[in-house]
Amino acid sequence: MAKAIRISRNGGPEVMEYVDVEVPEPLPGEVRIRQEACGLNFIDVYHRNGSYQQPLPGGLGLEASGTVMSVGAGVPHLQVGDRVAYAGGPIGAYASERTMPAAMVVKLPDGIGFETAAAMMLQGLTVQYLFRRTFLLRGGETILFHAAAGGVGLIACQWARALGVTMIGTVSSDEKAELALASGCAHVINTRRENFVERVRQITGGRGVPVVYDGVGKDTFTGSLDCLARLGTMVSFGNASGVVPPFALSELSSRGSLFITRPTMFDYTARREDLDAMAAELFYMVGSGQVKPDIRQRYPLAEVARSHQDLEARRTTGSTILLP
Repeated sequence: MAKAIRISRNGGPEVMEYVDVEVPEPLPGEVRIRQEACGLNFIDVYHRNGSYQQPLPGGLGLEASGTVMSVGAGVPHLQVGDRVAYAGGPIGAYASERTMPAAMVVKLPDGIGFETAAAMMLQGLTVQYLFRRTFLLRGGETILFHAAAGGVGLIACQWARALGVTMIGTVSSDEKAELALASGCAHVINTRRENFVERVRQITGGRGVPVVYDGVGKDTFTGSLDCLARLGTMVSFGNASGVVPPFALSELSSRGSLFITRPTMFDYTARREDLDAMAAELFYMVGSGQVKPDIRQRYPLAEVARSHQDLEARRTTGSTILLP
């Protein structure tokens, strides 16, 4: 028997149950993994509270690392004993063991440990597609990135620095500001004390930025539009503060013919060749030392409720992992 987190209804952290589960042997195209670490991400909260619907009863979690225990037929790229990681569906990564579609699983380079892998896969692949595909950064741009001291944000700080991009980041405390600056953010705005729209305009000499990366959602959406230069792009990739309400398309034209997109990683990794290319770039950035995932919280899997409480209360910084 393995241990896993299951929910039978949507709600607060209290709906998560730590239970015994039987893990089936892999069918063709699947692998069974003994998991060493699981990633904690805000999308897990959306699945738990019902903001993003999933069939119930079900599991939680999209990211983990571990060792392949058995391999189903038709899996040429993995074998028993391989060190692996994944980020993406199906939901259910909060577990000590699980069976996964092999198409979602990548082999880890020798220099990347299990905890680092669990802390970086979903967040690192998110930064990869945001910076390299959704809006291609070539170097020299000035960008705005919200929640710069979170798990995704701190990776973004480092990646932007490596690309030669000037990143303006928003944070909610002085402690988080110090973290973002130390990680490569060029300008940090503490939104508890400063108006981020006014500060972005000051920093850019009134021009605004060509792109805003906004994972906060409702609370920052309109202000993010106001930070964009003419023909700028709004990348709304999350809604930590709530879902962005409907808005008129005239809001884009009145601000200078803006573009907007609402991407998800699952579309960017739907093809195996894309996942391989994205993972290869992430592994290079981490292996070369240009990006160092910062694990600042570790929780036993049995204490997952506490981890969700801390995440939603903004008591976490950097990356968080759960240990089965």
